[in-house]
Amino acid sequence: MNTDSPLADAHRRVIVALDFDNRPAAEALVERLGDACGFYKVGLELLTAAGPGLARDLVGRGHEVFLDLKLFEIPNSVAGAVRAAGALGASMVTVHAMGGTGIMAAAVEAAREFPRLRVLALTVVTSMTGSDLADIGVDADTEEQVLRLARLAVRAGCDGVIASPREAGMLRELLGPDRLIVTPGVTLGPDGEAGGHARPGTPEAAFATGASHVVVGRSIARAADPVAALRRVRAAR
Repeated sequence: MNTDSPLADAHRRVIVALDFDNRPAAEALVERLGDACGFYKVGLELLTAAGPGLARDLVGRGHEVFLDLKLFEIPNSVAGAVRAAGALGASMVTVHAMGGTGIMAAAVEAAREFPRLRVLALTVVTSMTGSDLADIGVDADTEEQVLRLARLAVRAGCDGVIASPREAGMLRELLGPDRLIVTPGVTLGPDGEAGGHARPGTPEAAFATGASHVVVGRSIARAADPVAALRRVRAAR
């Protein structure tokens, strides 16, 4: 686990998700937010559509980048992808905890080459419910599975976990004060505006119960005034 964390900066505890299918749309939001935002998430859709150049350019402009790759592959491939993320200058990268200790440990080992890169274990995808887990043969509800996978992530040496805002409190109790708990599915509007997240929550609730960072997408990207929306989220710390 990398403990020399630049991510404790309170100004950068809010991560804006660039959930777009093209670079110009993402660049437009970055331009509109300007100095108000210092941390962006680049996920699979944008990375596939725009390539790695955007992430590299964001880092070059002084932003932190969370590469949400959700890696779930053989350990050698996971390690290679983590090294590629580190070479881009990313601050966070995700690996599926459901892949087990082997791939998480491979990711952690690969990240040692990059002192600023944090490996986060995705516990249960925030779109999933208990019935979804049952479909794949998991005999546990979402909270039980999140805790089970978080324990695995700790043993593998991960810097933190990804989970919904609803699980932030129990995870903070389990993980203690130092590990990162990053929560997507954070919305300023009602649950129906949560963009496919089955277990959403407000930034106030996420921070109050123990999240180190929140990831916010459409509540900022689709706001009439994205800067004002970002300030609302940040005020919840």
